[in-house]
Amino acid sequence: MIRRFLLICLLLITISPTFAVDDPRELLPDPTQERMAEKIDAELRCLVCQNESIEDSSASLARDLRRVVRQQVAQGKNRDDILAWMTSRYGDFVRLKPRLTAATALLWLTPFVALALGLFLASRIFRHRKETTPLTEEERARLEILLQSRAPTDHGGGEA
Repeated sequence: MIRRFLLICLLLITISPTFAVDDPRELLPDPTQERMAEKIDAELRCLVCQNESIEDSSASLARDLRRVVRQQVAQGKNRDDILAWMTSRYGDFVRLKPRLTAATALLWLTPFVALALGLFLASRIFRHRKETTPLTEEERARLEILLQSRAPTDHGGGEA
């Protein structure tokens, strides 16, 4: 009985990914166009999942965006035209890898500027750090006297 239950569970686990497959009627009849659509889908972000391409997402909005991409590919539009249309409609956020523009340059360059600033400050701090000079004999003797005079109070035996 337990074996049958485990077998059924195993079958359900292995079969369940097939339920996520979209309707095969959505696929383009031309394999070259379908491959192009899949490549474009892989470059576009699912606006619901946000860190997943519309090719990988099963959200209804991603399915709608895939349908739009396939319609435009079937109309003969190229990759750049389709990406430009999606970007004009949904903004640069729809692209998984946003392009470098004046608006995004600060975001792209901030890590490098921060690293350069950190290295500059670290070099200034370490370069201008003063070297410590060893104690003279007179200073060592005075230090010994000071340490010996404090020794009894450090052990908790001093008066309060």
